[in-house]
Amino acid sequence: MADAAAAAARPTKIIAGADPSGALLKDALVTHLREALHIEVEDLGTGPYYSIAADVGRRISSSGGPETRGLVACGTGCGVSMFANKFPGAFAATCLSVADAVNARSINNSNILAVSSVYTPPEPAVEILRAWLDTPFKSPCPANGDRPWSDDIQEFLDRALVETPKIGVPASEPDESASCAICCLVKRRELNPIDMIPGGSMKILRETPTSAIVRFKAGSVEPAHHHTFGHDLVVLEGKKSVWNLTKKERYDLVVGDYLFTPAGDVHRVQYHEETEFFIKWDGHWDMFFDEDLETAKKAIAEESSSSSLP
Repeated sequence: MADAAAAAARPTKIIAGADPSGALLKDALVTHLREALHIEVEDLGTGPYYSIAADVGRRISSSGGPETRGLVACGTGCGVSMFANKFPGAFAATCLSVADAVNARSINNSNILAVSSVYTPPEPAVEILRAWLDTPFKSPCPANGDRPWSDDIQEFLDRALVETPKIGVPASEPDESASCAICCLVKRRELNPIDMIPGGSMKILRETPTSAIVRFKAGSVEPAHHHTFGHDLVVLEGKKSVWNLTKKERYDLVVGDYLFTPAGDVHRVQYHEETEFFIKWDGHWDMFFDEDLETAKKAIAEESSSSSLP
């Protein structure tokens, strides 16, 4: 009966990702999920801890139900947890022990498990994973001496289950009847700058699930990266250069210029002035980096030096 209850608590799909430090641990846990537990895994692979964790968090945020959970790994488990948690309804918990995993599920209804390759070898990590998978929300846990929760705590947890997913969700929703992509952007939404792209500070001024108006500071650089979707952009203010490394082409864009970048094309971007642009994409937003920031800056500097020679 206990095994049946544990199996019933498990999700049917896991979305996984890791940075280079956590890649081997993530691979070991993915293998266990697939071969021992027969759980479907969508493995997003390896990338910088901030972007790979954000991609997992974003997908869990939009998954729409408890059947899908996430798994992220890095050296400490803390970095991936921080960036996975940037999306409404994504609840990542760094678990270094079985007790941590049971507490995170029972009290917090965690739907993303963050693990540490530095502090957790593969075998203990498998035990942590299984405890996290098999523990239902509101079940007895070590934080409560493994006793059933009192009625008032049960009521609090039930209320939290409804209230916490609303945190971070915009107060107003886009007008789905609007035919113009720019006109249907969310109005009166203020977001703080985010530094998910390592070359500069980006601020989303307005957005829908598949479009946004974005502003970058002058001097910002986006290292070479690609997406699993194509995207259109129109420059509204400022000046930027885009290098499509896949097609070996460069585009210098000013106000009013339009550019379409196909899915999978690797591209690098530099912002010469404070630049604002409208961008529209197909599907769920994702971003996979193909170089680091220093490599990008060096490539831009070398091209600039070469073009200035007599």
